[in-house]
Amino acid sequence: MAFAKLQKVLISNSLDPCCWKILQVGGLQVVEKQNLSKEELIAELQDCEGFIFCSVTKVTEDVINAAEKLQVVGKASTSADNMDLEAAKRKGILVMNTPNGNSLSATELTCGVIICLARQILRREFQ
Repeated sequence: MAFAKLQKVLISNSLDPCCWKILQVGGLQVVEKQNLSKEELIAELQDCEGFIFCSVTKVTEDVINAAEKLQVVGKASTSADNMDLEAAKRKGILVMNTPNGNSLSATELTCGVIICLARQILRREFQ
């Protein structure tokens, strides 16, 4: 499937502003609408070829089937657990995620927990 005809992308959750800039520099029209109901999401996707979302949004088979122009979906997360991958596959929609997107945050948290355990910070706090 050729993706040269992408013109409009919907972003349904708050993302870093650089995401907008990258898409706009690439010549795409970007629309950001947050907190959409299922019906509102379906309506917004009617004229979009691309869709970017986070873990908050549920992309069900109904949503995928109703989005007739949809060609590519990107999830700004490490998983694709709240998207019907089989429905997307049946329609030939490319699904992508960001597998290393939260690696730095996870590393920072792990280091913080190790320091807390080594210094017994929580133990002192709750005694």
